[in-house]
Amino acid sequence: MDLINRTHPELRDVLLQLPKFYLPEDLEPARRNKPPAPRKSDHVSIHEQMIKGKDGNEIMVRIYEPSGDHGAERPALLWIHGGGYVMGHPQDDDNLCQEIAETVGCIIFSPDYRLAPEHPYPAGLEDCYSTLLWIEQSAASYKVDLARVAVAGASAGGGLTAALALLARDRGGPKICFQMPLYPMIDDRNVSPSSYEITHPAVWNRRNNIAAWNMYLGEGERKEVSPYAAPIRAENLAGLPPMYTCVGQLDPFRDETIEYVMRMAEAGVDVEFHLYPGCYHAFELAVPDAEISKRARSEYIGALFRALQGRSAKLQG
Repeated sequence: MDLINRTHPELRDVLLQLPKFYLPEDLEPARRNKPPAPRKSDHVSIHEQMIKGKDGNEIMVRIYEPSGDHGAERPALLWIHGGGYVMGHPQDDDNLCQEIAETVGCIIFSPDYRLAPEHPYPAGLEDCYSTLLWIEQSAASYKVDLARVAVAGASAGGGLTAALALLARDRGGPKICFQMPLYPMIDDRNVSPSSYEITHPAVWNRRNNIAAWNMYLGEGERKEVSPYAAPIRAENLAGLPPMYTCVGQLDPFRDETIEYVMRMAEAGVDVEFHLYPGCYHAFELAVPDAEISKRARSEYIGALFRALQGRSAKLQG
């Protein structure tokens, strides 16, 4: 597939400049690579809190608090960073989380969950679940409205979002009112047309996806994989929280996202879905100032606002 010519014009120049990236060879350099310094919002304070995980490990949680009147209870978002289950850090998403906190008026908790291959499944997921439990236990301290707690993330963070929604349902809580797994990494099988279609070395592609899943779940044939590891394998999607998701047409996760959307709708779960033509994996973060990127972020942040502030907005209007 000629990815370059099919790429949205606003995104093409950056794609041509992106370096080639191969897993597992480039994992350690990628982990050491720091993103550009984020903007500093005057309306959001950032601090960190250490909490205890299920295995007795310590988890750093990065917290984004919007300024304003904190007298009333407010909604909360558990945001899960991406990185193929093998890299990434909450700080990578500072710009996006500040934008969400400012626009939605929610407090955001983002855990520094354990990464594969040093800590394969289910370590990262259990860290996210421990964070969800801690949010529930700390609701009074942070003035969180437990009826308005959402979970969201992108790529592997989207996969963990979907998995966490399944896990919380099956463990009987804590309650999640809304889930937003953006272009989620949810299918370890790599058998869809889009998983074969995207092979360009500068974007997330088939080779890197297979390598990341092997680090997360182990190499070799995997006959039985838990739906909490690869949510596309879940047989029962009923009773899950309402969902918003999106994906680029040139994303290897296109087909698994579309399949998950269809199955969620068939299970009676309310779902909103957007497909962006000419857009590759994580385009709205790679080229944040492009109009198509601004539109994508505006649409999913707007979905969060409606889910978390809909009642308040109606009362004020």
